[in-house]
Amino acid sequence: MARKKKFLFWSVLAAAAAAGGWLVFEPPSRPPQTEARPPERPAGSAPRAADTAFDLPSREGLSRPRGDLFASSAPPVRAVPTKPKPAAEAAPPPAPVAPPMPYRVAGQVVHDGPPRVVLARDDRVFFVREGDTLEGGYRVEAIKPDGVTLVYTPLELRQHLAVASALQVPPAPAPAPAPAAQAAEGKGVPAADGRPARLRWEGPAQVQAGSEFEVALKITSDQPVRGSPMQLSYDAKALEPVAVRAGEFFAQGSFTYRVNPGSIFVGAFGKGEVPADAEFLVVTFKPIRSGATAVSLSSLQLQGARGALVHEPLAAFRTSISQ
Repeated sequence: MARKKKFLFWSVLAAAAAAGGWLVFEPPSRPPQTEARPPERPAGSAPRAADTAFDLPSREGLSRPRGDLFASSAPPVRAVPTKPKPAAEAAPPPAPVAPPMPYRVAGQVVHDGPPRVVLARDDRVFFVREGDTLEGGYRVEAIKPDGVTLVYTPLELRQHLAVASALQVPPAPAPAPAPAAQAAEGKGVPAADGRPARLRWEGPAQVQAGSEFEVALKITSDQPVRGSPMQLSYDAKALEPVAVRAGEFFAQGSFTYRVNPGSIFVGAFGKGEVPADAEFLVVTFKPIRSGATAVSLSSLQLQGARGALVHEPLAAFRTSISQ
C-alpha cells in the first residue's frame, strides 16, 4: 500500500513536471494588432485615387536580348576614308570674237595703179585699196589674187574674204523669142489690147566731177512683172559705182548684184505686181573724169506670170561730166 502511494506520488509529480515544461516552451503570443485607418478627409471633398487604389508590388520585366538574332558572324567592315575632290577650276572666259563679217567681194577693178577691189555690204558697194578704212571698224590689210584680208581693228583680228565668195547671179536666160513665135508656142504674150513693157532712165543730164549722182531705171507694163535678170554697162574710166540698190518695185522681194569693171549684174524678183512707172533699180555713180559718158542696158529679161514679157528697146542714158 505504501508502494502504491509512493508510485502515485511520483506519477503525479512527473505529470506536473511535464505540464510545466509545455508551458515553458510555448512561443510567446503576438501583441494585438490595431486596424490602420486612413486619415480623415474634410467633409465634402472628393475621394483620392490613392485612397481607393491598391499598391501592387513592383516587378521587373522580361530581360533584354543579349544579342542581335540576325547579326552576321563576319567581322565588321571598316569604312575607308575618301580623299576630298579638288574644287573645279573656274573656266577661263571665252576669247573675244569679231562680229559676223558684213562685207563680201563683189568684183575687181583693173586699171593702172595699185590693185583695187569692189566690196559689197547690204545694198552698197565700196571700191577699196590696201590701207583703206571701212565702216564697222575694218581695215583693208592686203589684196591678193585669191582674196582680200580685212582686219577688225578693235580686236586686231584678221579675216580672209575669198574671191569665191563673190555674189552669184543667176545665169542670163536665152534671148526672148519674137512675139509670133511666142504665140505659136502658147507662151505668155501681151494681150491683144496690151502693149510691150516700157522702160526709161531718170538722172541728171550734167554732173560735176567728184560729185555723186543717181541713175534710176523705171518700168511701166500692162502685165504683172515678177523678176528681171539684167546687165548694165558703164564707162569704168569715167564713172565709179558707189552703190547699187533695189527700187521701190522690188522693195519687198529679193535683190542681188555683182559689180565688175564696166558691168553691173543684177537679179531682182518681186511679188508679181503690175508696174506703173515703178522704180526698178537705182545706181549711184561718182564721176572721175570730165567728158561725156553713158550707161546702157546690155541685157534684160522680164519675167511675167506666164513667162517672158516683151519690152520696147531702151536707149542708153547719157550725161556730161564737167570740172
